[in-house]
Amino acid sequence: MNILFLTVVNLKNLNAHNIYTDLLRQFRDNGHNVYVISPREKRLNLPIEYVAENGAMFLRVRIGNITKTNVVEKGISTIMIERLFLKAIKKHMKNIKFDLVIYSTPPITFEKAIRYIKKRDRAKSYLLLKDIFPQNAVDLNMFGKKSPIYWYFRNKEKKLYKNSDYIGCMSQANVDYVLKNNTGVSPERVEVCPNSIDPLTIKIDKSKKIEIKTRYGIPLDRTVFIYGGNLGKPQGVDFLIECLKANKTNKQVYFIIAGSGTEFNKLKSYIEAEQPGNVQLFAQLPKHDYEVLVNSCDVGLIFLDKRFTIPNFPSRLLSYMQASIPILAATDVNTDIGRVIENGSFGLWCESSDVSEFNKRLCKLCDLELRKQMGINARKYLENNYTVNHSYEIIMKHFK
Repeated sequence: MNILFLTVVNLKNLNAHNIYTDLLRQFRDNGHNVYVISPREKRLNLPIEYVAENGAMFLRVRIGNITKTNVVEKGISTIMIERLFLKAIKKHMKNIKFDLVIYSTPPITFEKAIRYIKKRDRAKSYLLLKDIFPQNAVDLNMFGKKSPIYWYFRNKEKKLYKNSDYIGCMSQANVDYVLKNNTGVSPERVEVCPNSIDPLTIKIDKSKKIEIKTRYGIPLDRTVFIYGGNLGKPQGVDFLIECLKANKTNKQVYFIIAGSGTEFNKLKSYIEAEQPGNVQLFAQLPKHDYEVLVNSCDVGLIFLDKRFTIPNFPSRLLSYMQASIPILAATDVNTDIGRVIENGSFGLWCESSDVSEFNKRLCKLCDLELRKQMGINARKYLENNYTVNHSYEIIMKHFK
């Protein structure tokens, strides 16, 4: 089949490892022709590009800035994406008949491009629902339901769902949410198609773990908890700071936080002011160092803001599971990520509003034997449920 994938993620190389490139390689390796449309933000000052790379065709479209910018520019650029993508499709892909178009949220502004491909080629469409917008913004008080911004994007969301033949959700809670809040969507079109990867086996011996910890000044005699990823409003950084404060004098634990985002400076200001001796904050680490570090730490951390009414399911979970380390998740009560973690016996969960409950689980995970078994369970659960082969089969069953 000829498969078109639309994303706002800057996919530089199909051989990179993330939830999208891993899935696209799975399609490529199963004999399908893969075409990818991804963005080039204005700040990069690079032209539109249509090239063959690693067995796939990449159409990189110049768009406005949607990251590392203010809310107004991001909003305008997001609205303009579908027009720019549609224009690029008509110019560069006019002679290709697509059988299937796959796209992920965010953003929800692909609808016109999807509708065009479906009508032109009679293609089927598959939405990988990774973000429920605009409700997530309402949850975080970015705007209200009476706002024209909300109704504009809510209308876009409804159209996107309507034009999607199938909607793959990250978890069962996501399926339930979509069906409950979108009465026009048929249950036969909505299914669980989870975040997934092609798991790597990264073998790191004890000496290498000691070397990476020594290089970054990480104690060798403490349980090391690592958080890697976005540090924005969805992560509830205020609660993370409360947890760090409560453990400032805890000699058993050490925290590594590696990431970037709108709330990074808030975290940085706390660390500079309070000087906790068991926390290190990194804005960016070399990719190799980060991978070695994750595989050298003891527990992976996940945080989500307690105000969410939508069921987020962070893909960061997969990198911890790949490293065979247990997870400590502090989230809202509407996501089912905590139930998945605890039912799979590869971590612990608490609500992201109770520091004392967080500390109880933190203390429990200082037990070496418990961590070892949970780490084994994490890798096994990943291989049994969250590989790209699983996602590929879920999508392809509709075309067999």
